[in-house]
Amino acid sequence: MSTLTPFLIDKLVEGALREDVGRGDLTTTAVVPQDIDAHAVMTAKAEGVIAGLDLVRAVYRHVDPEVAVQPLVNDGDRVRPGDRVLEARGPARSLLIGERVALNFVQRLSGIATATRRAVDAVAGTKARIVDTRKTTPGLRILEKYAVRAGGGHNHRFGLDDAVMIKENHIAVAGGIIPAVEAARRAIGHMHKIEVEIASLDQIDEAIASGADVILLDNMSIEQMREAVERIGGRAIVEASGGIRPDNVRAVAETGVDVISLGWITHSAPALDLSLLIHPILP
Repeated sequence: MSTLTPFLIDKLVEGALREDVGRGDLTTTAVVPQDIDAHAVMTAKAEGVIAGLDLVRAVYRHVDPEVAVQPLVNDGDRVRPGDRVLEARGPARSLLIGERVALNFVQRLSGIATATRRAVDAVAGTKARIVDTRKTTPGLRILEKYAVRAGGGHNHRFGLDDAVMIKENHIAVAGGIIPAVEAARRAIGHMHKIEVEIASLDQIDEAIASGADVILLDNMSIEQMREAVERIGGRAIVEASGGIRPDNVRAVAETGVDVISLGWITHSAPALDLSLLIHPILP
């Protein structure tokens, strides 16, 4: 998930504009003359990582194709307060109508990219990959997972149809880890991986014996993770999840796990503060 193509984002942009603009912008059409052109500049007001600039192009493509959008940085670039992120020129009315939707998209995605980059930086020098989860805003998962990539992270499964992830309740209903994995192997194609979640060290031997491709250590302590990695001994990919925060993610990575999945980089990332100021172009 490294690019945002029009067929992935156009319906999302249309929906956002329909929600915000509705039957028309009462204020802009009443106050701003139709024949005035303007220049808009998006500026960073906080330090962070930018993501979602293609959405600005998409917003104005739907509002008014006469608006020309020129990014000044790339998705994934770091910015500081005062850095100019993007410029746009065109009819003043059109720039104003699309302003809030464009800002909302970029602020939200840039916030996720920023949170992700902080986690990635925190584990630098270890082998651990930072990945996201399915804890995303309904309807916006494709965008938020893109923002994780822009921040230097990686994507976990996009949905329930991506891979098999056998959790505590699945194990209980299936009668154990081995029966659950065997049933999954019979049901899926050869391209799908199977992940098993374990909550205690007592389940490691069964998880390995099942032939699971990935073993997820759920809400374990640092000491338990370290022991689990040693006992698994490279026979499966090891993922850590649950209870992992910015202040302990480095310690988790240093246990030797391969993957660290973090829900908070999407569900709790604060929006990056950006402004979009619009000035008339005088004749």
